[in-house]
Amino acid sequence: MYVKIRAIDVVRVPPERLGGDLRLTVKEMLRDKLEGRMDKKIGMFIAILDIVDTKEGRIMIGDGGVYYETAFDVLVFRPKMQEIVEGEVVEIVEFGAFVEIGPLDGLLHISQITDEYISYDEKGAKLITKDTNRTLGEGDKVRARIVAISLNERDPGDSKIGLTMRQPGLGKIEWLEAEREKEMKAEAE
Repeated sequence: MYVKIRAIDVVRVPPERLGGDLRLTVKEMLRDKLEGRMDKKIGMFIAILDIVDTKEGRIMIGDGGVYYETAFDVLVFRPKMQEIVEGEVVEIVEFGAFVEIGPLDGLLHISQITDEYISYDEKGAKLITKDTNRTLGEGDKVRARIVAISLNERDPGDSKIGLTMRQPGLGKIEWLEAEREKEMKAEAE
């Protein structure tokens, strides 16, 4: 999910920023340029960690800035298909729940929560199962698996990640703990 990678990019340092600590200036320019941005192949840039190497600067005709090819370490968020993730439910809607997984939200469609029929309680902002009367609401912690990824480079907030909990070992954390206690009691008897 979170990966530290080494990347190379060209950074333009404007003339008014020349003369100071080059490493700090280049790091700041990279932060402004990349942090919060999305690349479909790399993922979402979370934080520039360290400047590894800065080549000699180049000057372009008609531009007072200096361009530096820079190698740097960066922390990226890269969701992977079939990856198991844990997150917090941040919104309940009629068709499912939105779960915060890192800097993005994933959609847990109502059909992917459990095998039971689920109804939506608009007043309580909860999803309720028919047979066991279990509830899923805002603030609940869940464990799910990523089943669909559609990253949007232009608007990272519009990226879509599909989740499922219809598999053993997945679900609301409270449900999983209750099942585990039940199994442990059965083994002890």
